[in-house]
Amino acid sequence: MPPPGPCGELESAQKRSFPYGLHVIMDTVYHQLARHLDNLPGGFPPTDSGVELRILQRLFTPQDAALALKLTVIPETPRVVARRSGLTVTAAAERLEAMAAKGLIFRMTGKNGRPTYMAAQFVVGIWEFQVNRLTPDLIRDMEEYIPHLLKTAWKRPQLRTIPVNRSIQPELPVMTYERAEALLNSHQVFAVSPCICRRERSLMEQGCERSEETCLSFGTAAEYMVANRIGRFIDRSEVLSILRLADKEGLVVQPGNARAANFICLCCGCCCGVLRTLRTYPRPAEMVASAFLASVDPAYCEGCGVCLKRCQVEALTMTTDSVALAPGRCIGCGLCVTTCPTGALTLRRKPADRQPRIPHNAVTAALAHGRARGKLGLGELIQLQLGSTLDRLQTLK
Repeated sequence: MPPPGPCGELESAQKRSFPYGLHVIMDTVYHQLARHLDNLPGGFPPTDSGVELRILQRLFTPQDAALALKLTVIPETPRVVARRSGLTVTAAAERLEAMAAKGLIFRMTGKNGRPTYMAAQFVVGIWEFQVNRLTPDLIRDMEEYIPHLLKTAWKRPQLRTIPVNRSIQPELPVMTYERAEALLNSHQVFAVSPCICRRERSLMEQGCERSEETCLSFGTAAEYMVANRIGRFIDRSEVLSILRLADKEGLVVQPGNARAANFICLCCGCCCGVLRTLRTYPRPAEMVASAFLASVDPAYCEGCGVCLKRCQVEALTMTTDSVALAPGRCIGCGLCVTTCPTGALTLRRKPADRQPRIPHNAVTAALAHGRARGKLGLGELIQLQLGSTLDRLQTLK
């Protein structure tokens, strides 16, 4: 079978038919892109049905897919990518910017005002950037694919669960990075954007009544969301207001799995793809990064049942005269605690040997996730950096 041609052209090849009138060129650019994305920390594992290829075909033109193959986890200028892809610098710059605008790759703007571009992983990444480009067919394919992705590729969580603020009692030992408000302290730029999960479910007429504009991002992530017209800039006071809204509406606070997280998701169990998948597990607590666990004192429980509606992972059930907690299902979000009228529910810290190890920042978190999947080892990173440096030096000649 002939290999793909240069960026912008594809050689003719045998086609594989899929439902809904789609086909994917066998063993060429979409297969290569799928493997390329699967080698990134977040993963993009293959399926028997080929749904992941349908998704790529809906998002990427063949030319976009071919150019995406030339990007790595190292931010690079259009000049470097142009040399690698055989395009002119002008053509590369135009096409990279167009792809970034579609949420297919990630763009960063340096202090000199010049953009650099890098590969974006599929989740968390490309998928979330499609919140304004959703179609019924794309939603249907993602509904099929997300459970497979999470069960296959998430060898360690990309998100962690931290308690809503009012559930943290003075006597509860809490690290700074386990408080949502404290995560804001190292940032000056904030943005909010629509939750793709609630928008997706709403478009399917299966949504809930919770607020949609709740996804928070900070720093360069916030700048990207606003530049791509996905979100809007907000100030610190509005961030704090949205975090209070999470408690009011029963949303689980899930920042990126890093101490210096650059985003926070506010998730409900009825719409969130991650929580909906976790609910299918017998012991969701073992699949999340959380330092906390709820505790019930039956002597104080009046059996009002408010907490049953607040729990997003079905960790609580009602017995004859009080609520019962399944520790293997509790993810330590604290939502049940803040509305318990008698104080029967409290949070406690898990034993030291069950505390999750939280990477320092988004970069180290991605590397840890990659290592857990056997991807992006030290040798591979050195090769990527060396190749990028050589390409950059070649552009100076």
